[in-house]
Amino acid sequence: MLDLTPFLPQLLVAWMAYVIAVVSPGPAVLAIIATSVSQGRKAGLALAFGVLSGSYTWAMLTASGLSALIRTYGQAIIVLKIAGACYLFWLAYNALRAAMKSDAPRATRRVPLQTSLRKLYLKGLGIHLTNPKAIFAWIMLVSLGMPEGAPVGVTAAFIGGCMLIGLVTFCGFAIVFSLSPVHRAYLKSRRVIESLTAGLFAFAGLKLLTARL
Repeated sequence: MLDLTPFLPQLLVAWMAYVIAVVSPGPAVLAIIATSVSQGRKAGLALAFGVLSGSYTWAMLTASGLSALIRTYGQAIIVLKIAGACYLFWLAYNALRAAMKSDAPRATRRVPLQTSLRKLYLKGLGIHLTNPKAIFAWIMLVSLGMPEGAPVGVTAAFIGGCMLIGLVTFCGFAIVFSLSPVHRAYLKSRRVIESLTAGLFAFAGLKLLTARL
């Protein structure tokens, strides 16, 4: 059985860095919160699992040597950056359309799910897969948590720990922001919240488009 004790200091540093990364406000966290508040717990969890799947994909690719591929095919990152920015602008447009809709008579119960769980999962997956910053974040995390020449078991422990942290954090956001008091507050300020969401998505897209990666 692999003894992780010699690698624990580096693993703990990398896990703490991942905690900071996942709780920091960004497109993924913003989408989970907005969806959970407006459409409920199931919708928020579906999107959260999509985000987590995207994160896991980048983690596995990075651990398999993605950084070497990036050095070889650096132009692909530019294409991904443009695609990610366009996707964020599209999300901003949809949020703005939602903000412009007239308020329906407010009911005491939550409105039915507006988007299928499959589409919400794919939305979360798309947000993370089209974000090139996620690639470089994982390259940094892998360099922190996986010393050169570390056994495969260390890689598995590192990625497994990150996925557990992501699962608890993203699902926690979905559960907390889907609570009834939060939803009632959303109904009172729906247009303001949707407008702010649109603005934040647009800002994230512009920042991604102009960022030097």
